Amino acid sequence: MTLDKDLSSIQEMRDAVKKAKKAQQEFMQFSQWKIDSIVKAIATAAFNQSKGLARMAVEETGMGVVEHKLIKNQVGSRDVYESIKDEKTIGIIHEDTENKVTEIAYPYGVIAAIIPTTNPTSTAMFKTIAALKSGNAIVVSPHPRAKKCTVETLKICMEAALEEGAPEGLIGWISEPSMEATNQLMTHPDVNLILSTGGGGLVKAAYSSGKPAYGVGPGNVPVYIEKSADVEKSVKMVVDSKTFDNGTICATEQAIVVDKAIQEQVKRELEKNGSYICNPEEKKKMEQIISIGHGKVNPDIVGKPALKIAELAGIDIPDDTRLLIAEENQVGKHIPFSLEKLAPVFALYTAENSNEAKERCLELLNLGGRGHSFSIHTKDDHLAREFGKAMPVSRVLVNTLSSIGAVGATTALAPSLTLGCGAYGGNISSDNITARHLYNVKRIAYGLKAANIPQPGESKSEAVSSKKIEHLMKETVEKSGAAGKEIDKTKIEELVKKVLKEYQNQ
Repeated sequence: MTLDKDLSSIQEMRDAVKKAKKAQQEFMQFSQWKIDSIVKAIATAAFNQSKGLARMAVEETGMGVVEHKLIKNQVGSRDVYESIKDEKTIGIIHEDTENKVTEIAYPYGVIAAIIPTTNPTSTAMFKTIAALKSGNAIVVSPHPRAKKCTVETLKICMEAALEEGAPEGLIGWISEPSMEATNQLMTHPDVNLILSTGGGGLVKAAYSSGKPAYGVGPGNVPVYIEKSADVEKSVKMVVDSKTFDNGTICATEQAIVVDKAIQEQVKRELEKNGSYICNPEEKKKMEQIISIGHGKVNPDIVGKPALKIAELAGIDIPDDTRLLIAEENQVGKHIPFSLEKLAPVFALYTAENSNEAKERCLELLNLGGRGHSFSIHTKDDHLAREFGKAMPVSRVLVNTLSSIGAVGATTALAPSLTLGCGAYGGNISSDNITARHLYNVKRIAYGLKAANIPQPGESKSEAVSSKKIEHLMKETVEKSGAAGKEIDKTKIEELVKKVLKEYQNQ
């Protein structure tokens, strides 16, 4: 009997989870040293195959640039490994001898990982390395349009793991993914944590699964080029960043906000770096191809080069054009250039001053990028901090390429292909997700402070004391009255002293 595609996909997922659970039970008994040797073997194998996997990803998805996907694969393998290789993630990870607290790490178990079409191979590497470093097993649901390159990446990782002694089934996948299989994976009783990188629908499904989940949010990253910036250097970085892998990283800049004082200089530098600034008629044609309505970006432009997008829009541009730009002065779902465009397409806004720039950046983030990232180019550190405090984001990138700076390639941020958006973006974490987010910690704590616990009935003595005080005061007043004398100052002092003495003796 041959199952239909959906049923076959669901069965494959169930088999993978079953094998992963069994393998993880064995794997979690391994020493930190043994787990680290397996993780190193995976990272090395993935790194060595980075170029071939990059080419495969571009051929299958039609998105991005091979040379740029190679860099992302290297970040997802080598850089991620180097950042976590010395971390303790198994057993006792910390002992505070002074306060007598011992911390013990233990894994979640089986992790379900959702992989996007924009960064399929690099995300698969990253999630596998981070999950196994923390003692977990992983089952991956690739994007249907990137299933071949994603599964090939996982096979490379699994073969390296097996050669180093990992149990069979520790790394699993759905080779023919379907939405139903993915949804059932996230709600499977033997799945303990979800790592969801993808569209808003999948992230929402992960959070609705009843499982612990790490998700991400949209970027729509504004970049502010402030008047004190080194314009020549800053514009080159912005163009290089926006065109990196044809804009497929969610931390890529989506709109330039520039001070009016340097607007013309910025435009000249943009053109020097291969940008084409559309005239009003060309802008209208671009708007029609950017958005398919209701604030949704046309998927046909995602990850495509500028020449291809211009062809789709029906406009003629020079053959060496890297980036398409249109000047804009509005923000909203009905304004295509203000949306998050995972493509080499930019909006250019002009601000009178930094206050107006701040308001514009907030508008763009509130449209669809809250919690993610913000980029600024300036020589004014005070201003950078001011904007950092004001922006509702988890990462503020200063004087660098936002796209790869946010994932840790040009900054000291943790190398990661899953960037949390925190409370601003409805995520549980604002961190660059890595191995330390994928294990739990239990604590052994010794008693250090004495506790004086009242026994039942002790409160009665207070009631008795109160009654006795009242009785003494009444008795003294009556005696004074019987003697026909007024209570003078001395009597009052004696009365108070007597009452206090009696109370203290209780």
